[in-house]
Amino acid sequence: MVLGRIFTKIKQGLTKTRNVFSGVLDLFTSNRRVDKAFLTQLEEQLYLADVGVQATAQIVDRVRQGFLDREVGEDVKLFVRQQLREMLIDPSAGIHHVETGPTVVMIAGVNGSGKTTSIAKLANRLKLDGKKVLVAACDTFRAAAVEQLTVWCDRIGVDIVKQQQGSDPAAVAHDACERAKARGYDILIVDTAGRLHTQTHLMRELEKIHRVVGKQIPGAPHEVFLVLDGTNGQNAIAQAEQFTKTVKCTGIILTKLDGTAKGGAVFAIKQKVGLPVKYIGVGEQMDDLEPFDPDSFVAALFEK
Repeated sequence: MVLGRIFTKIKQGLTKTRNVFSGVLDLFTSNRRVDKAFLTQLEEQLYLADVGVQATAQIVDRVRQGFLDREVGEDVKLFVRQQLREMLIDPSAGIHHVETGPTVVMIAGVNGSGKTTSIAKLANRLKLDGKKVLVAACDTFRAAAVEQLTVWCDRIGVDIVKQQQGSDPAAVAHDACERAKARGYDILIVDTAGRLHTQTHLMRELEKIHRVVGKQIPGAPHEVFLVLDGTNGQNAIAQAEQFTKTVKCTGIILTKLDGTAKGGAVFAIKQKVGLPVKYIGVGEQMDDLEPFDPDSFVAALFEK
């Protein structure tokens, strides 16, 4: 069992998802045979838990093969739990910090995904870790976006680079890079306009910011996090695919898991898009953004 405050928060945040996932757990009894009927029911329950077609097929195939190879004994539950955990493990956990100069983290996502509050929570977490953080308010298209981010930055005590609404987002990014280098910031978080993945002109603007940052700071952006609304479930995959094509996303911040039964989409996103979940939002408080830990996540699903 995974213990501690963080696990408790994750478990509470995943209550709705766990209630759906209980249908999977109800299949596991000490005398249940791994036969065709069991595998069919397992497949159905994983679909209901929003695990997705590809991930579900992989789990069912592994259970079937594991039984044939005598890897699966009486404890089918333990075997399935291990398969789910292995699906989510990724060597690039957290933020990759560069050795010299500021580490640039670019944030993308659609309006309403929780992007602004996720930036504030991430900045707050990094500050508490002892990092000197600068935020670039490049979401200059949406009314009040810069003001909202300014309020958050003032509240948590981190600096922000901004211009008036309607300004060139790439120009804001350029100025932020210059300040980050000149004043020795450890982390530069670059906000971008919340846009639909189908809005071609705005996606081009995202590419432009990506290029400008790379010219100012070699290797930047070092991380590109896509903020996805956990309540969207499988629908988030299309967003992840398009954003990744445009700006080479390196990871996902999955928000609003405390208000959805679709947390199983974590498996689908990882299998379909190949992007690791870096952080998860499990509440509305400033400290409710947690680094994603496969052990804690899967354990939370399996504990009633």
